[in-house]
Amino acid sequence: MAAGLPVETKRFGHTLLITINRPQARNAVNREVAELISTALEELSTDPELLVGVLAGVGGHFCSGVDLKALAAEGFPRIGNRGLAGLTRAELDKPMVAAVEGYAVSGGCELALACDLIVAAESAKFALSEVTKGAVPSEGGVQRLLRKLPRQIAMGMLLTGDPLSAAHAARYGMVNWLAPDGQAIAAGLELADQVGRNAPLAVAAVRQLARETEGHTEAEAWTVQDRIVKPVLDSEDAKEGVAAFQEKRQPVWRGR
Repeated sequence: MAAGLPVETKRFGHTLLITINRPQARNAVNREVAELISTALEELSTDPELLVGVLAGVGGHFCSGVDLKALAAEGFPRIGNRGLAGLTRAELDKPMVAAVEGYAVSGGCELALACDLIVAAESAKFALSEVTKGAVPSEGGVQRLLRKLPRQIAMGMLLTGDPLSAAHAARYGMVNWLAPDGQAIAAGLELADQVGRNAPLAVAAVRQLARETEGHTEAEAWTVQDRIVKPVLDSEDAKEGVAAFQEKRQPVWRGR
C-alpha cells in the first residue's frame, strides 16, 4: 500500500507489517481503515511468500477502537462475516502478532485479542470500556478475555471498563513479550520472524488444532488431533526437519 494511507503495509522477509496510520484519531477504525486492513490480511493469506502478519499502530498508540465520529455516517466497520476490520471473526490461515504501544481500547483491544500472539510496550494498556458508553464488546472481547485471563481479572475489566497494564497482562499470560516503550513493533517483528522460521505446515496445524479442540473433552480432542496431525507427519517438511537435525543444518521448508 502507498505511503500516507490510513493503513500502511511493509514486508520484512516473510512477515507483513500492517500499520494503522491515523495518529490524529489514536488509530481509531473507520470504514476505510477496516477495508484496508482486510485487504492486507487477504494479501497475507494469498501470498505464499508471506508467513506471518504483525498488526501495529503509529504515534504511540495501537488502536482506540471504532471511530465513533464516523459510526453514524458509515456504520460499524465490520467486513462481511469476518468481523471488525476483517479480523475479529475471521479464521485466518496464517498467524498474527499484535504489537501494542500505548492504548488498545475497546475495538482496538478486540483486534489485539484476535491475534495469536501479543507483544506490548511496558507502558501499554488494554481496556474493554464499552460499558462506560452504554455498549457491550461485540467483536470477541468478552469470550477471548475470559480465555486469556483469570476469570476475576477479566470480569473486573469488563464490568468496570478499567484498563489493565501490560505488566499485569504479561503476568497473567495475555501478553507474550514485554518490550521497552517505542520498541513494540521491533519486538513484534522479531517474534514473527521466529515463528516464520518454523515449518509452515506445522504452524498451521498447531493453530488449527488449538482452534478445533477448544471446548472438547480429552477423548474428542484426540480424534481431532489425529485428523489434523497425520498429514503433517507424513509431509516432505517432516522428513526435511529430521534430515536437517541429523545433518546439523538449517531446514529448507517446502510447505508440502
